[in-house]
Amino acid sequence: MKQKVLIKVNMNTDKSRSKALKTVVGLSGVESAALQGKEKDQLEVVGEGVDCVVLTRLLRKYVGYADLISVGPVPAPEKKADPPKAAAVESTPQMPIWGYQYPVISQPYFYEVRETDPGCSIM
Repeated sequence: MKQKVLIKVNMNTDKSRSKALKTVVGLSGVESAALQGKEKDQLEVVGEGVDCVVLTRLLRKYVGYADLISVGPVPAPEKKADPPKAAAVESTPQMPIWGYQYPVISQPYFYEVRETDPGCSIM
């Protein structure tokens, strides 16, 4: 079961924020981590099988003061009814940006065979 954990951590600088996020993301079972709050001093961790006590201890060890605020299940997203589609317009399929491959240009190789004896003995 996915759970949502909210932890308040003493993070004053960007360095401590990045250190806290690296610590959280390195734990097994964590799917996402985000900073919350006015001062960006709260970590929201979502994952399956995340041990919140171990997570809090790691944050206390590597970052500083950490306080476990809440632990609970992730709310299910609300399903909205899709409006009816008018007419399906066929278009050419577009490549996603991350999957784009540059075209390969193949050029033939030309080899020059010299039949004549050069004047140099080394060649």
